[in-house]
Amino acid sequence: MAHLVVHFEIHASEPQALIDFYGDLFGWTFTRFGEAPYWLIDTGEGAVGVDAPGRGINGGLTQRQGAGPTPGAPVNGCTVVVGVDGSVDELFRRALELGAGEAVPLEDMEGVGRGGYLLDPDGNVFGVLSPVLSDGTVAMGG
Repeated sequence: MAHLVVHFEIHASEPQALIDFYGDLFGWTFTRFGEAPYWLIDTGEGAVGVDAPGRGINGGLTQRQGAGPTPGAPVNGCTVVVGVDGSVDELFRRALELGAGEAVPLEDMEGVGRGGYLLDPDGNVFGVLSPVLSDGTVAMGG
């Protein structure tokens, strides 16, 4: 039996700021779930649904219960890596323009692709990855 990841969550000190950030950067849509400080995230066509297999997953954004991540602290938890169809360099620059910080610069990884890690405006780490290397070739694993 496979144990697949079917949902992710982002914790936010100021939910609307991250709703705006991820909506602008990736085009994700957010729907408030009842009265709780929780929003369902629709990552787009091809995501796994309750009754449909897919290539990606949807998630949720919730009000952070406590202090945000301390700059420079080790990652506590797991990180989400978002697949990029177009230019990962362009998307990385756009994230920085929208208020993200660089956690790990973009790099080519032979057999994997080109990727790096960012800090969203609330300090959460997330990655971006494209199968296309900086020279335009497709990585073996891509």
